[in-house]
Amino acid sequence: MTPALASVPLRIAAVMMMAAVAVAPAAARGGATATAGTLRVEVGNVRTAQGRVHIYVCTEAQFLKSCPVKAEAPARAGMTVVTVSGLPAGRYAVQAFLDENGNGKLDRALFGVPKEGVGFSNDARIKLAPPKWSDAVFDATGADQTIKFSLRYFIGGAAQR
Repeated sequence: MTPALASVPLRIAAVMMMAAVAVAPAAARGGATATAGTLRVEVGNVRTAQGRVHIYVCTEAQFLKSCPVKAEAPARAGMTVVTVSGLPAGRYAVQAFLDENGNGKLDRALFGVPKEGVGFSNDARIKLAPPKWSDAVFDATGADQTIKFSLRYFIGGAAQR
């Protein structure tokens, strides 16, 4: 066997080892086939171009609590698009609000009524309380996808249509 051919098995073994090392972190996260995509959230019924639209992407355990996946975009009257990159496949709900005064939080009036626009995925209804998880949940595919819903206002007038 020539020296060049003798080293072929060693080269193949080295390439296979490098491939195994590259796949190991993905396998540790739940499998080498896990995918993540970009979620495009089209938030409608935005009543002003003042402030920012904030969204929170939540699992069931995080819904209406502290959601680690957050994004925001400058408000645009009518519709504002907010995107989240790298969202793995799974079941989520999105909650959003229009931060008109730029203080980074949802302002509330007496008895906790929101002063700023709020909304949930699937246009889940708000009836004297936030919606249930089952009304707001959607399946993220792990690929790029778009969801749409509208904000609702309880104080201060409706959005421009």
